[in-house]
Amino acid sequence: MKSATDWARRVWSVGRSLLSNSGLRLFPLAPTLQGYNKPLLLQDARAGLNVALLAFPQAMAYALIAGLPVQFGLYGAAVAGLLSPFFSSSRFVMVGPTNATAVMVLSAFMTLPLGSERTAYIGIFLLMVGIFLTVGAFFRVASLVQYVSQTVVTAYITGAAVLIIANQIPAALGFRLEGAATFIEVVVQTVRQVQMTHLPSLALSLATVGAYLFFHRKFRVLPSVAVTLVVMSLVGAFMQASGVQLVFLEKVPMGVWKAEVPVFDPQAISLLASAALAVAFLCVVETASIGKSLANRAGERIDPNQEMLSLGVSNTACAFFGGMPASGSLTRSVLNFSSGARTPVASWFCAVLIAAAALGLGPLIGYIPKAVLAVLVVMVGISLINARQIRYAYRSTNSDRLTFIVTLGSALVFALDFAIYLGVAVSIILFLRKASAPTLVEYSFNEQGNLYEIETKDTRAHPSISIVHVEGELFFGAAELFRDQIRFVSEDPSLKVIILRLKNAYHLDATSVMALEELIRYLREQKRHLIVSGARKEVYRVFLKSGLIDILGKDNFFMGSPANPNVSTRNALKRAQALLGDQKAEVKIFYDPAKSGPKSPA
Repeated sequence: MKSATDWARRVWSVGRSLLSNSGLRLFPLAPTLQGYNKPLLLQDARAGLNVALLAFPQAMAYALIAGLPVQFGLYGAAVAGLLSPFFSSSRFVMVGPTNATAVMVLSAFMTLPLGSERTAYIGIFLLMVGIFLTVGAFFRVASLVQYVSQTVVTAYITGAAVLIIANQIPAALGFRLEGAATFIEVVVQTVRQVQMTHLPSLALSLATVGAYLFFHRKFRVLPSVAVTLVVMSLVGAFMQASGVQLVFLEKVPMGVWKAEVPVFDPQAISLLASAALAVAFLCVVETASIGKSLANRAGERIDPNQEMLSLGVSNTACAFFGGMPASGSLTRSVLNFSSGARTPVASWFCAVLIAAAALGLGPLIGYIPKAVLAVLVVMVGISLINARQIRYAYRSTNSDRLTFIVTLGSALVFALDFAIYLGVAVSIILFLRKASAPTLVEYSFNEQGNLYEIETKDTRAHPSISIVHVEGELFFGAAELFRDQIRFVSEDPSLKVIILRLKNAYHLDATSVMALEELIRYLREQKRHLIVSGARKEVYRVFLKSGLIDILGKDNFFMGSPANPNVSTRNALKRAQALLGDQKAEVKIFYDPAKSGPKSPA
């Protein structure tokens, strides 16, 4: 019987093997720390301070969005900020609570029977998010993020922003909604209860809007959210002292920060697993896009799977230390970049400052009016609506427009995790629809030996020979359409030989091989011939391995030449004339890309 030591060794061996195969590094920060010095420390400390002044009020706001006590946002920002640099490949990305993940938590819990007990179940939710991210990193799932359309992300963030704004309006008006999970439900309930508006809270909210706009426009060097929060909290305290009743946030006990093991509940796991997977997916999309953007600006590169591991560890730790979902924050990461952060250590400074403030200034949080924080959350939500990106997504192509409308509409009508899944599914379906429609253009050649696109069959140089240039994908989704298009071309009774130029045809598979075999046999039944020209090595390999080249005939297959793209077509034309018994004319094809224009088959 194996001992515990043997099992531990086996687990360690499997873990090392997985790590080696995944290409991940357990401690990529080590080389940075070895050469760390005072100038780096000063710049990182400055960047960390700047980010902390923004992150502290943001963390409370995001907790409010998620329907959690504000300390969950503070603790999450501190824990993620401390752990993520150990595993991250980026020196700019700041990990912690974000608006998108916060509203996903709100949506997930409000649509479930567990909604009233979210503080008890947030731990197991975060643990699932962390496990999904960590396992995904080892299997290099983040590399697939590039296939997620930016239109989906834009529509999702826009929908989340609208839901954020709608959720906070009741708090800004001084009343509370119960059980509203979607945008439609929130709007309906808000309209029904608008008569419950608390006028002092409304007045304070309007004053907060004015103060925020004033500080944001006149004092751009100041952290406008933090300054507005302090100033309007003082105003709220003065109103309370004057006898005006306001609702304030709950105080956070000074020096109290408990570590707890997540509640293991099979029913909770079953109900929250889909939402946890959606949050993990969103975390990867957010962090990868932010990290790549900032890395490109700095002339650097990041490993999205390494960032995914960093997120996995951060969310797992947050599950035990009272946090909330951690993802890459766009606003804090950009501020960190612009503040001159030199290493990931800047995240440590930010995290330490947030933790110290949460533990030392916790009781002061009880002096922040809910209406004030609600208005600041609304301002954050408004800032997420990017008109330029929406315009690009809506106007660029019909596919982008449809994807944007479906994703945004579902984000407003249904739960956000369903919206992002639906958006990704629609974008992939539309992509496959376009990819499964290869372009077929018929060419001929003139007396000068140049290929040109013909408009009708009557303009062929040789009425019995058709040169068809195939452009695009020939995988299983396109095979049937490709076969039907070629059959349509071959309906001309005078046509005896079809030359398929496959120079720009990609991703042939078993389905396309079967379609080509059917086409060859169909043409032969009609006493006609098929010739392939311009084939690349990948195409030849598929023909050879499948045995299709034997059915076609090796004499009817001509490889492409990089040095002269059209030599294979010239040889194919000679073969066509031989099949027709017409060998009296010499075939010459010369190709000049500068003369033939953008529709050239080369």
